[in-house]
Amino acid sequence: MSPDDRPVLLVLGSGKREFREYLLRSLARHYRVHLFASGGASWEHEYVTGVTGFASMFDLPPMVEAARALAAREPVAGVMTWDEARTPQTAELARELGLVGDPVAIGRCRDKHQTRLALDAAGVAQPRSQRVDSLEQAAEVARRFGYPVILKPSDLALGAGVIKVETADELPAAWEFTSGQRYLGRPEWRPVVLLEEYADGEEISVDAVSYRGELTPLCVGRKETGHPPYCIEVGHFVHGDDPLMHDPEILDLLRGAHTALGFTDGVTHTEVKLSSRGARIIEVNGRLGGGMIPYLGLRATGVDVGLAAAAAATGRAPDVVPDRKLVAAVRFFYPEHNDTRIESIRFDTAGLPAAIDLTALLAEPGDVRSAPPAGTVNGRIAYATAVAQTARECRDALDAAAAALRVNR
Repeated sequence: MSPDDRPVLLVLGSGKREFREYLLRSLARHYRVHLFASGGASWEHEYVTGVTGFASMFDLPPMVEAARALAAREPVAGVMTWDEARTPQTAELARELGLVGDPVAIGRCRDKHQTRLALDAAGVAQPRSQRVDSLEQAAEVARRFGYPVILKPSDLALGAGVIKVETADELPAAWEFTSGQRYLGRPEWRPVVLLEEYADGEEISVDAVSYRGELTPLCVGRKETGHPPYCIEVGHFVHGDDPLMHDPEILDLLRGAHTALGFTDGVTHTEVKLSSRGARIIEVNGRLGGGMIPYLGLRATGVDVGLAAAAAATGRAPDVVPDRKLVAAVRFFYPEHNDTRIESIRFDTAGLPAAIDLTALLAEPGDVRSAPPAGTVNGRIAYATAVAQTARECRDALDAAAAALRVNR
């Protein structure tokens, strides 16, 4: 396919280069990418054929006008995003252009309270959940559910504001933590708080593509968390031959959840607890995974989740055939203390094992970063990925990367 024959793909938001460049690189080989971005673009220019900047990506009418103008100049094949906050606008723009996208289904995914209501009505296995509007109401519901419980905002991502509460004595401080979350760029925003039954067991994520209602898992991420009682993601492992990709209970759970939400076309990132009472849906997100999970899936299986999402967005059958069975992993690094001013930061790469795939610095000299919970995603100062035949090789390599990270403060 010559460059001029590539279909036009409208992408909303790009994210940090260290986390999302691989997606734009893949898309650019197959699509002419037009980017809608807050303010404009910088590093993205290498991969896109056009950019439209906006003062606010939450103000839909200017984006609708710009999308219509773009479509009037040349046919737009699809609209997609990997930014959780942009999923509603993406679906609305797709509908405006007569393309694949369902704002109702995306709305059910975006709002975790609506997710819970839809899954409950369909009888899909999940923890009990209730919206709580005050500490007093939270205390009453927690007594009914039984401790431990989880408090979480209904429409944030990446573990922000999520906390495990072991006892009634811990609830007031936990309530202040979750209800006090704020959304940068939207000063008027206040969280809707959910109190949920705690589900024990390992937490996994499944990135899957749905094409005309047929759901196909693409990769399973085995999540590693730290900094309790806060549910902070510190790493992920993706196995190219993970048996959960074909587990009947997991497949039935995923299909039931997507049917309940009315999600028929696109990529989803579903989080599941493998609890002692059976698998339970934690949440369903109407976009591909964060935390480098799609990249790990690509390295472990050969399946490109970003291209699968683009195919679904443009109404085409995605390529979902794996060509390898490796293990890929990522680990995120944080400062030891709050309000750490970074003087210098680097990886001493000499002698790192061959399994180390990428090392990335997320902080620069002069930056001030904090450990969780004050710093969640924004507290990360670096990450490393590893690819090998076994999880043990990956873990040992990531341990070596941790030892090679040099931070002066």
